[in-house]
Amino acid sequence: MSERKASFMAKSTVKSENLDHRRKINFNIDKYNAAVEKGKPQFAALDLARERAKNIKWKVMEQLDTYLEQFEANFTQRGGKVIWAEDVQQVHDAIEKICTEKKCRTVVKSKSMATEEIKLNEFLQEKGMESVETDLGEYIQQLDGETPYHIVTPAMHKSKEDIAKLFHNKLGCAPNLSPEQLTLVARDVLRKKFVEAEVGITGANFIIADAGAIALTENEGNARLTCAFPKTHIVVVGIEKLIPSISDLGLFWPLLSTFGTGQQVTSYNTIVAGPRQANEVDGPEEMYVILLDNGRTNLLENPVTRESLYCIRCGACLNACPVYKNIGGHSYETTYSGPIGAVITPHLKGMHEWSHLSYASSLCGNCTEVCAVKINLHELLLENRALAVKSGEAHWSEKLAWKVWSKASQNRKMMNMGNQKIKNWVVNKMVKGWSAHRSDIVFPPKTFNELWLERNKKS
Repeated sequence: MSERKASFMAKSTVKSENLDHRRKINFNIDKYNAAVEKGKPQFAALDLARERAKNIKWKVMEQLDTYLEQFEANFTQRGGKVIWAEDVQQVHDAIEKICTEKKCRTVVKSKSMATEEIKLNEFLQEKGMESVETDLGEYIQQLDGETPYHIVTPAMHKSKEDIAKLFHNKLGCAPNLSPEQLTLVARDVLRKKFVEAEVGITGANFIIADAGAIALTENEGNARLTCAFPKTHIVVVGIEKLIPSISDLGLFWPLLSTFGTGQQVTSYNTIVAGPRQANEVDGPEEMYVILLDNGRTNLLENPVTRESLYCIRCGACLNACPVYKNIGGHSYETTYSGPIGAVITPHLKGMHEWSHLSYASSLCGNCTEVCAVKINLHELLLENRALAVKSGEAHWSEKLAWKVWSKASQNRKMMNMGNQKIKNWVVNKMVKGWSAHRSDIVFPPKTFNELWLERNKKS
């Protein structure tokens, strides 16, 4: 068993037995589920909208190189600069070079899973720069020294009492503030940082090829401030976030809002098409878009796993997954948790260390059912399991067990062979992986085949 798998098993076992954690998560996800049902009626034909979005993303992934070049050409025409990054090191090098040129001491960041993926905060701090998360949930997690718990709701696992205690300990405010008062405390701290920062870093919900622009959707306005106040704006975004046209936002923004937060559309929706122009009064003097690969072309290369790149990061599959709801986001020990994380992480970070995530699933299919762009997530989990076996990740004992099972299940005489006690002993004592976390399998005294023959008086 790899160290990663052992750590995952240990953390998920502890977390699944934590009833207080389960109460908080179920409370927050129940609120999410209720909100989503209120948001869905805005679509006259929701299933058709999801199918159309999937088809658009399919088209993009089949011609990704063409659309990326189109975006670069249109973005650079307005004075923007594009940097292509194959891995984390190249992103770090590019950002360090920009920040050094700007003599940067303070960076403000809006919510971005891509920057979490490359551990940007830690890198900037190592280089002597202050990096401040400006999304309230991300700011809470940063104060607590934790990574985001959820793709959309970083502090989902914390109650308002937890957050009040954290703010009291870290910011010195009263320990019994209401959520509204806590928000005002955070706003007072963060507003000063927007003015101080030399560089603002955001992600992008979508990259628009024909407009040469990025699109952001949010509820707090912090991403807009991150774009507008600092003199330099850097965007770190995965290459899969492309959509062909600005007109596609009419479909993707509402889908992301409904499946992400239950809203018809989020409070702030912004299109940024480059640095400040000659006839404009605000905005950054320079704007960079760093197009991040970091393993995404591994997913693109496989015609089956390519479908996972359609993901718009709405987080719906996490909220629907019975495994995620019991073990929590931090047990996965990776940026992307839940079903989508289990699908893409082995390809982004290596099958050897991360193949176990694809087994952290009941294969109930609920993730596929709720996906905003109809990704067949449970089938992709099975694809990952197959790829893990083909690449030699399966233990010899597991291979032997499945061979025996396959042989026996296809042979009626072998299925009928032996009595109940022998079968129970073989499965529960010899195949220890099953009964370690489950109740024992109990075979019936007779198989269905034997009962059928008896009742129909056939030999």
